[in-house]
Order: sequence, then structure tokens, then C-alpha cells
Amino acid sequence: MISINPTEQTERENYKLLIGSIIPRPIAFVTTHSEDGVLNGAPFSYFNIVSSNPPMVSLSIQHAGDKRKDTARNILDNKEFVVHIVDRENVEQVNQAAANLPPEQSEISMAGFTPVDSLNVAVQGVKEAKVRMECILEHHAEFPGCDMFIGKVVQFHLDDRIYDQGRIDPGKLDAVSRLAGSSYATIGELFSIERPR
Repeated sequence: MISINPTEQTERENYKLLIGSIIPRPIAFVTTHSEDGVLNGAPFSYFNIVSSNPPMVSLSIQHAGDKRKDTARNILDNKEFVVHIVDRENVEQVNQAAANLPPEQSEISMAGFTPVDSLNVAVQGVKEAKVRMECILEHHAEFPGCDMFIGKVVQFHLDDRIYDQGRIDPGKLDAVSRLAGSSYATIGELFSIERPR
């Protein structure tokens, strides 16, 4: 087995080890509003569940050089955002929205997404996602080179094709996960293992 001390590597070398080993990673497509009301959208794979009571999700956004990205700045300014689950049907549009645009340009319109109003936050979501979560900022922590956000989910929106008796069908959701480089994966084979009591 190879042993590597992260303090003896560059940030990029550590990044490659992390994204190559912590797989698959769910992808959040996050919409926010800028100060000028521009609807911003960007994907992030440093994303997961924090709690179910109350429902909360985490989102880590790396800095671009020494500056915050538009999404992080918008969340801090407005305390609201919408998280969408990336699936096989919308992943191409999400990838287009990852382009580096100036803050006054909307990735949503550039990628051909359809904005849809939210119920409990001012930020719009996109119609093309099968799962949409309206979030308010619960907690923010700044670390060297990144911002960590905890969002409290205040409204779920679910495509009725994937929802049945309180559960989401993973096959019908067809979520896409992030691997390393330009590689992505779908759910693939499903199997069950009973938990010990």
C-alpha cells in the first residue's frame, strides 16, 4: 500500500486523490440570485445530506483563486438558494451551465433551462430537474480556499413520475454522479444488504 502525506503534496495533487477516491459524488445544481437579480446556476459535487430533522444539506464551494464564486457570494448576500438533483436528462444542460460567465450573465438562459418560481424563497429553480429543494442558509463556515454552507430545506418539489407512496424511485430519478476528470456515472446495478440489528 502507498502512503502519502498531504502536507508534502500540492493542492492539485491532493484534489486528484480526493475526487478519485470519494466516488460517486452526488451533484447539486444550485440556483441563486445576484444583487442585480440575475439568476445564476452552477453545479457542485461537494454536496450531501446533513440532517433529516430538520432537513438540511451541505454544499462546499471552492474559491476561484482568492475570490468567492458567484454562487457563494449570492448565498451570503441573500441567504437563499435552490438545490436541484442532476439526472441523466439534464446533465448536458448542467454541464453547459458550468461555463465561467461574468456575474451579469445568466447560466440558466445560456444553457436553455426554464426558470420556475419557488414557493418559500425568492430564488427561482429550473423546471428540467426532477428534484428541487428550496433552501435557506442555516450556517456558513469559511475555510482556507472554500466556503461551506448548510442549507435548511423549506420546500421539496418532486416530479410525480419518480414519487410513489412517500418514496423516490432511484431508477426513475436516474441521478448522475461525479467521478474524476470528465467522468460521470449513473446509478448502475442496485443490490440490497440487510442491516444487522
